[in-house]
Amino acid sequence: MKITKHHWPVLIVSGEFDFNTDDGLRLTELIEELEGEQELSIVQSLTYEDAAEIVRSRADIGAVVVDWNLPEEDDSEGLTAIDLIRTINERNARVPILLLADRLDTEDIPVEVLQKIDGYLWKTADTIEFLAGRIEMHLEKYIKTVAPDFFGMLVKYAQEYKYAWHTPGHMGGEGFLRSPAGVAFHKFFGENTLRSDLSISVPELGSLLDHSGVVGDAEKNSARVFGADHTYYILNGTSNVNQVIWRSQLVRDDIAFVDRNCHKSLNYAMVITDAIPIYMIPRRNMMGIIGPVRLSEFSPESISKKIQESSLVPEARKNETAKMSALTNSTYDGVCYNVIQIKKQLERTVENLHFDEAWYAYARFHPIYKDHFGMSDDDLNKEHPPIFCSQSTHKLLTALSQASMLHIRNGSKVKIEPDMFNESYMMHGSTSPQYSMIASLDVATKMMDDDGEIMMDDTIIEAIHFRKKMITILNDLRKANKGDWFFGMWQPHEVEIDGEAKKFEDVPAETLAKTQTAWIMSKDNPWHGFLDIEDDYAMLDPIKLTITTPGINDKGEMANEGIPASLVSNYLIDKGIVCEKTDYYSFLMLNSLGTTRGKQGTLLAELFKFKELYDRNAPLSEVFPAMVAASPEQYGKVGLKDHANDVHNYYKEQKILDSMQEGFQVIPDQAMKPSEAYHEVVRKNVEYVDLDDMMGRTPAVMMVPYPPGIPIMMGGEIMNEKARPIFDYLKQRQDFENAFPGYESDIHGVERDERDGKKYFKTLCIKK
Repeated sequence: MKITKHHWPVLIVSGEFDFNTDDGLRLTELIEELEGEQELSIVQSLTYEDAAEIVRSRADIGAVVVDWNLPEEDDSEGLTAIDLIRTINERNARVPILLLADRLDTEDIPVEVLQKIDGYLWKTADTIEFLAGRIEMHLEKYIKTVAPDFFGMLVKYAQEYKYAWHTPGHMGGEGFLRSPAGVAFHKFFGENTLRSDLSISVPELGSLLDHSGVVGDAEKNSARVFGADHTYYILNGTSNVNQVIWRSQLVRDDIAFVDRNCHKSLNYAMVITDAIPIYMIPRRNMMGIIGPVRLSEFSPESISKKIQESSLVPEARKNETAKMSALTNSTYDGVCYNVIQIKKQLERTVENLHFDEAWYAYARFHPIYKDHFGMSDDDLNKEHPPIFCSQSTHKLLTALSQASMLHIRNGSKVKIEPDMFNESYMMHGSTSPQYSMIASLDVATKMMDDDGEIMMDDTIIEAIHFRKKMITILNDLRKANKGDWFFGMWQPHEVEIDGEAKKFEDVPAETLAKTQTAWIMSKDNPWHGFLDIEDDYAMLDPIKLTITTPGINDKGEMANEGIPASLVSNYLIDKGIVCEKTDYYSFLMLNSLGTTRGKQGTLLAELFKFKELYDRNAPLSEVFPAMVAASPEQYGKVGLKDHANDVHNYYKEQKILDSMQEGFQVIPDQAMKPSEAYHEVVRKNVEYVDLDDMMGRTPAVMMVPYPPGIPIMMGGEIMNEKARPIFDYLKQRQDFENAFPGYESDIHGVERDERDGKKYFKTLCIKK
């Protein structure tokens, strides 16, 4: 299917449709001419208010024709033509606006409108053919600006219907038509998708591997838009971005300063580069939510102390600086760092700064995040090392899955040499790049360049509306029935606006969306539970929605009754609603560009249904039939409320959250580097060891419990008395799974044996 001008409707705003007047008849003739001779599609609106809503909800409008003299009685909301033109211009300053007016109206049209419109259409002075031609001219001119360069060239190439004699083997989709399974594939994905699946042999589209031609221009444009000196498109995910960054800067035995709360791809980067890690330890609050690394950990004194204490750094190299730091920004729970503060500390002690911003690629495009992202414009730090950012453009922007970007900002003295850096890029890049993925990065860039702030503002405001609605529901339920419950939100209870403390739910969403201080964490307003938080250091991302469940308060005090979050998230999964992350008493939802009000409404409806099931203690067979079928003796006669409290009381009595807190504050003794532990895996010099027998042994692989998704042990670290809190926590996880079948959680690096009806954790350890 070709994209034609018919796919970009013309919005006509007038109160004279079907009126039996001269103006009404001419308007009917104009629409007939546009739909007939010009083959355009038309969207009609009778009021400025309806037109404004159409503009807000549709991004495919190709031109807008606005009747300057729409009758007031037809516009009950009181919106004027000027209001509508402002709305259109704010949301898309490039779409052409044509004013439908009489010649006598020009004296009444203000300068503001003249500056925003693209022309006049005189109602009676010009022929219908001329008016239609003017509209079509502006529409076609606009359409040419929609597609960014690479995507536009890809579309052009795919629509030239060339005979290809190069890879891929399906040759524009033709190969699929030789088999029924292939035909089904072709019909599902469509010819455009398959015709744009091209080979690196196509010279018109440039080369991703040497960043030339139109693809190189697209990367340069992304660098401009995202505030970088260099940007690279990477097509196998941010996991690979992290590998490219580290392989470009580190070699064997270089010292790396690593956030323990990092993605496992960074742990594998340590394996690949053979680096020596020293670790930053993130805070946790009493609810188990991950907080920011203490600012003091970035001080020269702290880093030097960690290097001095490392058993892996040779004595002769104890005075060296760290070659690379890697910090997760934002954290999985939406805690964003003030990078200006961090750069002030690290610029003296680390040679390269790496911010893993996989879930945070949008930060540059809204003022609420000022100073809290890696590519922040910073006039305060005149001297800083090179800065690298890895961003999953596919996660919370609009690229296709695995399409990511690597951004680099040169240091004030040390510049990154592109030809040298490209050696690492070539090492990890495919010689068969997926062109649709490249195009999606190109388009994601243009979307943010054109409309980034307005799209992010919409997204943030919608997230805040959801936050306010959750609290309003909770308050209303408690007011109607004292002691009633609902789910909560991890967010400020009160915020300061213009020097006055106000309840969060009483502040307009638009105000919260433009007030960064409302989201900044402080000791004076300790809603977040990090009691020693530094001033102006970390903020909560408004679009990361951490929903809390009853059972524990901000101070970590556990109630007599509670609802572990896994029950809620498992229920939601059965209803087609998938959470991003589930912790013990909270679960995370991401309110991104693709979130709709319908999604929000459905989530609220299902939360109410869960509440109804809980309040009447519905049989588990009604709520979790598969779990009951698997363990009928244990769950067959149990209600949801009773079951929730059974799990809650187990957590409480076993002090599992305390154990998790203690376990994740320990950095075990290191017997060897992660890379050396992996080498033992390759040599097959490893064996499975039961958790019960693991004291004194050295795991060869990292162990990563979910929740919270952080390595509790790295390969090469010793399970000794220092690591006793880690052993105890893993043992509690094992015992919990045996006490509550059906609650097997994901622990990367841990396998399970089942013997005599019980599960036993085991992991690969280095042979003695």
